[in-house]
Amino acid sequence: CCTVADDFVPALDQILSRTPKVDHILIETSGLALPKPLVQAFQWPSVKSRVTVDGVVAVVDGPALAAGQVASDMEALAAQRAADGSLDHDDPVEEVFEDQVACADLIILSKGDLMNADASARANAVLDGHVARAVKVVPATQGKVDPAVLLGLGLAVEDDIENRRSHHDGELDHEHDDFDSFIVDLGAIGDPDALAAKVAAAAEAENVLRLKGFAAVEGKPMRLLVQAVGPRVVHYYDRPWAPGEARETRLVVIGLKGLSRAAIEKILTA
Repeated sequence: CCTVADDFVPALDQILSRTPKVDHILIETSGLALPKPLVQAFQWPSVKSRVTVDGVVAVVDGPALAAGQVASDMEALAAQRAADGSLDHDDPVEEVFEDQVACADLIILSKGDLMNADASARANAVLDGHVARAVKVVPATQGKVDPAVLLGLGLAVEDDIENRRSHHDGELDHEHDDFDSFIVDLGAIGDPDALAAKVAAAAEAENVLRLKGFAAVEGKPMRLLVQAVGPRVVHYYDRPWAPGEARETRLVVIGLKGLSRAAIEKILTA
């Protein structure tokens, strides 16, 4: 959850701010990633109105499942986990597998060319025991899958993700239930560094978790993108203002319930 807030959401925001705008974003996570917090990030106010999750695809090791494991080389998997500094959990790999499958809309059963009919049946039986919904399982041979099968699912997964039970639902609810957010509209600013200092001061004084948005800078033809995680603030010019576009400063503030809008606006407008 913290990794999502600190790294993924800012990266997604940068991609969505690109010109020309991207048509699709393909996100390939680590094989040890928990998918639910990632999908829940698309419920954030600054993200939800701009992009939707077409579908979640999980790739599973067919021969390993047929043999009663979730990976063909468990020692190599343990070494990968030990070397991955981005992981923010230490859950058993079997639980990670179950969470990934539970959140999937489509499952690719890999290495079909290395399984006979009996092994394929055993692998599918394992999946049947872990998937509560009607999820399509697509066998892949020699790593080949038609992209048309994977893309264009159109499922808006972020709207249904809470119905997909995982081993960490209690933790996730605790992290996300008490968020509050609002938008602060300001006029054009004269000094980007001064705005960044105000954002940092507001985050420090009022426990703002995240702030993101854009600003109009007097005398500049470019839009200034602003994003902050706590008191850490980054700002840069991301694109020219479009003809006819309103040149304004608009900031989305995210924090825990009870966030003082009046106090934060006072700091930002001082």
